[in-house]
Amino acid sequence: MANYQKLTPRAEDYSKWYNELVVKADLAEQSAVRGCMVIKPYGYAIWETIQSELDRRFKEKGVQNAYFPLLIPKSFLSREAEHVEGFAKECAVVTHHRLKNDPNGKGVVVDPDARLDEELIIRPTSETIIWSTYKNWISSYRDLPILCNQWCNVMRWEMRTRLFLRTAEFLWQEGHTAHATKEEAEDYARTMLDVYADFAENIMAIPVVKGVKSPNERFAGALNTYCIEAMMQDGKALQAGTSHFLGQNFAKSFDVQFLSKENKYEYVWATSWGVSTRLMGALIMTHSDDNGLVLPPHLAPIQVVIVPIFKKEEDLQKLMEKLSPLAASLKARGIRVKVDTSDKSTPGYKFADYELKGIPVRLAMGGRDLENGTIEIARRDTLSKETISMEGIEEKIVALLEEIQKNCYTKAMAYRTANTRECNSYEEFKEEIKKGGFLLCHWDGTAETEERIKEETKATIRCIPLDALPGFKQEEGKCMVTSKPSKGRVVFAIAY
Repeated sequence: MANYQKLTPRAEDYSKWYNELVVKADLAEQSAVRGCMVIKPYGYAIWETIQSELDRRFKEKGVQNAYFPLLIPKSFLSREAEHVEGFAKECAVVTHHRLKNDPNGKGVVVDPDARLDEELIIRPTSETIIWSTYKNWISSYRDLPILCNQWCNVMRWEMRTRLFLRTAEFLWQEGHTAHATKEEAEDYARTMLDVYADFAENIMAIPVVKGVKSPNERFAGALNTYCIEAMMQDGKALQAGTSHFLGQNFAKSFDVQFLSKENKYEYVWATSWGVSTRLMGALIMTHSDDNGLVLPPHLAPIQVVIVPIFKKEEDLQKLMEKLSPLAASLKARGIRVKVDTSDKSTPGYKFADYELKGIPVRLAMGGRDLENGTIEIARRDTLSKETISMEGIEEKIVALLEEIQKNCYTKAMAYRTANTRECNSYEEFKEEIKKGGFLLCHWDGTAETEERIKEETKATIRCIPLDALPGFKQEEGKCMVTSKPSKGRVVFAIAY
C-alpha cells in the first residue's frame, strides 16, 4: 500500500483512524463551509444503496415519498413548546431576502431594507411544516392514514464536527404518518422500528438492540421514542435509527382534526421516524480494519472488482475475452461488478486501493492464469486469497458474497456479546464503564438518578430493551445507585 494510504492503527488512535479512513477511502471531506461536509461520489454511492434498500422497505409498508419546504416560519416552531425547546439552540435562521453591492466596493452586504417580516428557520426536522400541511389534507377518517416520507437535508447548528457522525448539515429520511387511533399510530411506530432493525442486521450486517428511550433521551415533542442501538469497535454506542410515537401533540398544535365514523371531530395521532448519514459512520466503525473499509456485500456499491494483469494491449484483449463474459454473467445474476482495465497504476496499487475501499471480492487474472484456466480470488473480510479454477466461478462468487455478508454480522455480534455485561453496583459500574461496551444495569426510573449517572460517568441510558439480549435474563431488581425498586435492566453506554 502506498505510504500516503496507510492508516493510523485503531489501537493507537481510534478517532484519528476513523477520520483518515473517511478521507482516504474517498467517502467525504471537509467543505469550505464550517461544520458541513462534501460527500464524494464513492461515499454517496454507498448512501444511494442505503436509500434504495430502505425506500423499497418503506414502500412495502404503504409509504409514499413527498417533499416539503426547506424553510419553516419561526411561528410554526413556537406552537409545540417542548419541540421548540429541544431544537432552539441548533437552529439556523434566515433573516433577509436580498443582498446588495457594498457601497464601499467590498463585495456584497445584506440589504438592511430586505429584512423578512417573519424569520425563517432552515429545517432541523419537519414536523411543524408537515403538520401545517396535513391540516389541509385531512378532514375525514377516509383521509387516514397518511404515510409520507421525504429524503432531504436538514440543518442543526454544530461547530464540533466529525464527518458523517456529527455535521451541521446532513442527509436523512424522515417519515411522518397520521392515524385515526392511538393504537394504530403506536403500532406503526413499532413497525418502522422493525424495518430499521431488519435493514441494519440484514443489509448493513450490524447487530442492534431494539428499545425505547428514557424520558430524558426522548425526541422533543414525542410521547415515546423507539430506537435501535449499535456497538462500535471502540465499545461506544451509536444510535442507528429512531421511531417516535408523537401522540396528538402536533395535531393539537396545528389543529388537525378529522370527522370520525361516529360523526365526531377528533385529533389525529402521529408518528415520525428517521435515519441519517450517521449510518455511514456506523458502517465504518462496525466492520472496518487497519487496512481500510470492510463493506458487507449487500450494501457495497461494487461487490466484485475484476483486475486483468497485463503489460501490452494485446495481452489485455486476450484476458478480456475470458473476463468480459464473466462480468456479464455476474451482472445477469444481480451482482454489482467493476472491471478495471486502466493502465494508470500497477496491479499492486489497484489491489491496495480496492482493499482500502472495502470491495468485498477481488478477482485477478494474468497470462499464466489464462493459460491454466484459473483466476485469483481475494475476500476483503478475511484478507485471504486463493487461485481457483474458472469452472463454475459464478456460483462460487454468489456463495462467497453471502458467506462474507454472514461473516461480517457474526464477527460484529461476537464483539458485541463479548463486550456486554451485567453490572450490579454503582462502584463496579464506574470502573466497568471506562472499558466501554454495553452495561446492563438496574435503574429506578427517575430522571434524577439518570442525570447523576450521566454527570459522574458520561454514560447515558441508550435504551430500555424491548427484547432480552442473548445470554442475559430480564428481571426485576434494585437500582444500582439508589437501591430503589427497578422493573428491569437498561442499557448504559458511552455514546457518539
